[in-house]
Amino acid sequence: MPKGTRLNPSLDKPKVDLQNYRSMIGSLLYLIASRPDIMFAVCNCARYQSNPHEPHLAAVKTIFHYRHNTPAYGLWYPTNSGFYIQAYSDSDLGGCSIDRKSTYGGCQFLDGKLISWQSKKQTCVSISIAEAEYVAAAACTSQIIWIQSQLRDYAINMRKIPLFCDSQSAIRICHNLVQHFKTKHIAIRYHFIKSHVEEGNIEVHFVHTTKQLADIFTKDLNKESFTRIVRGLGMIDGSTLT
Repeated sequence: MPKGTRLNPSLDKPKVDLQNYRSMIGSLLYLIASRPDIMFAVCNCARYQSNPHEPHLAAVKTIFHYRHNTPAYGLWYPTNSGFYIQAYSDSDLGGCSIDRKSTYGGCQFLDGKLISWQSKKQTCVSISIAEAEYVAAAACTSQIIWIQSQLRDYAINMRKIPLFCDSQSAIRICHNLVQHFKTKHIAIRYHFIKSHVEEGNIEVHFVHTTKQLADIFTKDLNKESFTRIVRGLGMIDGSTLT
């Protein structure tokens, strides 16, 4: 999705064939199981399945055009030593033009290899970027705890898993809620991240925005940033392998 793309209901534009649009979205939703690079764009277009118009169809065709030009792109899982988990979480602020809810993005790595990724619209409306990032970190923590529980079935007990976030304010909230009285309006269900920090299950670390891999799941990016993050996720052109 090109930088600066802002999809909205576009009620003043001509409608398009509903069945065809939903069929295209359905195919792309199936594809994102192995193509995290198109997840944000596909999920963004999927929000308009009930009443699609020409701008929405044009955006979907752009995704198909990108897919056509990168047929061999995919995740690469090389064998090497080491065994660790790390995660990234990010969020925009009020990115959805329909209800002004933020989009949460997260990705989890096992031994440096991408194993799980998310791009979802948050269920609540955030009034600050710190709140949006905090809610995103809580959602990412849920995924981390689930991965931990799966590994315990194989007698692997991992703790102090690093969670990288590019908001210093959100990190401070994770460590100390008492001094941040302005967070009282945030639903209690999002505050469980603090208990996991205290128990040592996760560690929240700051990462500069230029190194935030979850950016690709929350917003449209310029070509340079998009290409850099795609490489960081471990995606390569399979046609170059010998």
